[in-house]
Amino acid sequence: MLNPVELFVGMRYLRAKRRTRFVSFITLISLVGIALGVAALIVILSVMNGFEGELRNRLLSMSAHGTVNAADGAVEDWQVLVSDVSSEEGVTAAAPFVNMEGMVRTGGDLHGVVVHGIEPGYEQGLSGDLINMVEGDLDVLQPGSRRIILGRVLAFEIGARIGDGVVLLIPRPVGDGTLEPVLERFELGGVFEAGLSDHDSVLALVHIADAAGILGIGDAVTAVRFRTDDVMAAPAVAARLQARLGDAMTTSDWSIENASYFRAIRIEKMMMSLILSLIIGVAAFNIVASLVMVVTDKTNDIAVLRTLGMGPDGVVRVFFVQGAIIGWAGVIVGVVLGVVLAIYVPVIVPFLESLFGFQIMPGDVYYVSRIPSELEWRDVTVIAVAAFVLTSLATLYPARRAALVNPAVALRYE
Repeated sequence: MLNPVELFVGMRYLRAKRRTRFVSFITLISLVGIALGVAALIVILSVMNGFEGELRNRLLSMSAHGTVNAADGAVEDWQVLVSDVSSEEGVTAAAPFVNMEGMVRTGGDLHGVVVHGIEPGYEQGLSGDLINMVEGDLDVLQPGSRRIILGRVLAFEIGARIGDGVVLLIPRPVGDGTLEPVLERFELGGVFEAGLSDHDSVLALVHIADAAGILGIGDAVTAVRFRTDDVMAAPAVAARLQARLGDAMTTSDWSIENASYFRAIRIEKMMMSLILSLIIGVAAFNIVASLVMVVTDKTNDIAVLRTLGMGPDGVVRVFFVQGAIIGWAGVIVGVVLGVVLAIYVPVIVPFLESLFGFQIMPGDVYYVSRIPSELEWRDVTVIAVAAFVLTSLATLYPARRAALVNPAVALRYE
């Protein structure tokens, strides 16, 4: 148990005398290093969280939070399934869709394309407000109209403009398990921009009836998509739907369909955390160095304290107080600085860009032209606790070395 004498002596050793100014300078560097390391970790992880959220929003702008598929092929009575999925707790909207893959041609160029057959009435409720239509709108998709909406990059690559003819080449499965090519001509009726290359360069939208006709599945659809009120709850909603619908249906969610994207972000966050943790580690070693020099400088003082009755554990606590105050002060300053910077990143970055006359993420190079930030208090707590533990452990070796000072040897020539 820490007593007032140990606390007083430990804090007294923090004050610099003329002959220990260098030790105090190292102490200050240690405190600043810990503060910078903690702040950098909080800011970097917040920015990474912001990019993860931005990626998630863009991925889901043209897709849903989850899908329900028939285990044995197409969904025949999809109206009933849409109603059933919509009644699930947490589901805000559900819509049918037909998925196809093939090639798109205008002029002499061929490009790979993923075609989604949608029903505009249902799609408006599912993701209509999230689709950024550059030209046209979803209402141009009518049954039998043979109109198509392309991603902005795809439309640019094939040189198509509104009203131009576009030919789809879709492989259709036939009864014996083989595929036959189907050529269908469509008219470009709109262009969208999702802000993600995987959507803007390969995705096309047609009416669900036209898509079903190309695949020869009649009035059936390939799946029903749904959106939840909380995107992070989608896996749980999909699991509940799977349990309720049984083996006749299979469910999936965005975390499975886009697992590779978010796995890459998690790996990047882990590596950035490890690299920036080295800053805190170096600062912790500075604490060890400064305390070792203090112990060397205070050998006679330690011997006097021992002769006055302070035990080895008391000496350990004296130097633990000194090191802990340095480390914990650095952690507290770093947490405050990091939280403030993480919150105001969207304000600070544009100011720095205007001040130095450059743009960190130009819009003509990156889809995301601003630096997003999403502060998570769980990250702040983990960083703070880890830094507290690391800086506390850094005091143990010098404190234990101080406790081993022999008073008789130290005071022999005094």
